[in-house]
Amino acid sequence: MSLKDIHGPRDEVVWVKSSYSGAEGGQCVEVAASPDTVHVRDSKDTARPPLSVQTGTWTAFIEFATL
Repeated sequence: MSLKDIHGPRDEVVWVKSSYSGAEGGQCVEVAASPDTVHVRDSKDTARPPLSVQTGTWTAFIEFATL
């Protein structure tokens, strides 16, 4: 998933569930991107504040995770 896939209209945060999350629930992760930040949250606990990282940090993490 690239950052361009999770950008919504300006100032709107669009949450996207991981493609690895099954239909039966369980361990689900959602991400949303703003211009300088990527937010990560547990889809079962959306009231909890998300983890937020700079886009460069997120890109480095994804590149490392997909090696």
